[in-house]
Amino acid sequence: PRHRLVTTKYNPARTWTPENAVGIGGAYMCVYGMEGPGGYQFVGRTLQMWNRWRDADSGAPAFEAGKPWLLRFFDQIRFYPVSEEELLQIRRDFPAGRYPLRVEEGTFSLHPYREFLKENANDIAAFRALQGLAFQAERERWRVAGQAEYVGEAEALVAAVPTDDLPPGARSVATAVPGSVWKLLVAEGDAVAEGDALLVIESMKMEFTVSAPCAGQVLRMACREGSAVSAGQDVVVIQGETA
Repeated sequence: PRHRLVTTKYNPARTWTPENAVGIGGAYMCVYGMEGPGGYQFVGRTLQMWNRWRDADSGAPAFEAGKPWLLRFFDQIRFYPVSEEELLQIRRDFPAGRYPLRVEEGTFSLHPYREFLKENANDIAAFRALQGLAFQAERERWRVAGQAEYVGEAEALVAAVPTDDLPPGARSVATAVPGSVWKLLVAEGDAVAEGDALLVIESMKMEFTVSAPCAGQVLRMACREGSAVSAGQDVVVIQGETA
């Protein structure tokens, strides 16, 4: 707690992060177990966190039988530097059980840890105060540079649908979450039934489907694949069926 790193996340997030990258976001460190989007700041690369082919019963002792993930609750990790060539070789050897990890059993007791916090309370408070001042200074630099409220590339954003310009019987459909448009499932002119999937939003590494609230015809697509959207933003206009 006297040296804990706290970083900001990228805004907007990356659309691609390599497998086994190590990043910090806020006060949390993570290892990306697979390729995908991400917003944590990179601090390094490491070996595989998952092994889909082998476990302790089939030649990979670091992975418990029936559990393809490497880490357990309360694990403490220590990284050490290697060259690029060494890392590539480790990644080839580790899933096959040819690269042993140094694993030591230990215990964690909450009472001694709380005592440690009490004994070092002044140092911890001083560090966090200095850290807070540095963060405020960084935020001010963002504000001066016009980056404090950055939400995406201007050309990727799509203007909201003006509701007063909609023809009679038409209704706009909004996304409930912020994110990026991963896939469009319909096009202008398509007929849709109530509940049909219109598009998929990628948000926080998850997929959210925007569905048609009524039957009708797609009058306008107010977004495109890869564009950023905010929560509550209209993304589709549907011309409802008339009786």
